[in-house]
Amino acid sequence: MKILKFGGTSVGSASRIKKLVSLINDNQSKIIVLSAISGTTNELVRFSNLINQNEYQSAQECSQNLKRQYIELIDELFSSNEYKNKGEEIINHHFSFIDSYNFKALNLFKEKTILAQGEILSTTLFQHYLTECKIESVLLSALNFMRIDENGEPKQAYIEEMLSKELSQYQNQTIFITQGFICRNSFGEIDNLKKGGSDYTATLIGAAIKAEEVQIWTDIDGMHNN
Repeated sequence: MKILKFGGTSVGSASRIKKLVSLINDNQSKIIVLSAISGTTNELVRFSNLINQNEYQSAQECSQNLKRQYIELIDELFSSNEYKNKGEEIINHHFSFIDSYNFKALNLFKEKTILAQGEILSTTLFQHYLTECKIESVLLSALNFMRIDENGEPKQAYIEEMLSKELSQYQNQTIFITQGFICRNSFGEIDNLKKGGSDYTATLIGAAIKAEEVQIWTDIDGMHNN
């Protein structure tokens, strides 16, 4: 099995998502690790910062502007009314959840929960698009297997055990999709692997399942080190 990680710009538009599908639909077993759609993480950070500054109206405008970008995305991405409606339901659900934090005091845990919505949105919408294209796939929640300890280091034995359990439920499937970046901490709270975390997720998964190969796909010029 191979691990293929795609960053935010790789899922940053309907046309890029469609090109991504052509890269992965080759009947080989793989786990696709996706980042949040380009620009989403920055806007969710800004949303949280505005709440912490008591700029509640600006926070609401921030989330609504981001939501409009997602509505435009699904209109271009999905071809049938059925899946356009499903996409809109997904977006409405997640942005209702995000907006539920407005007018409230945020702690670090709540901020990370808000931030995680970006990866959850990108993977959910991508999996629905594959379904519309009649390509079978399974969406695995990284929150079910990706965990760090009290020092912020990955709990590799836990990751191996829990990911193995997840995959064992789908013996005949070849395409799996999961979120990069997000995880749970030692208390079970939603956390993340910090900047560059999606690449980290891909390599941790690769090590956990002893993958044939880990591919980091990017369209950013040059090599980046962290």
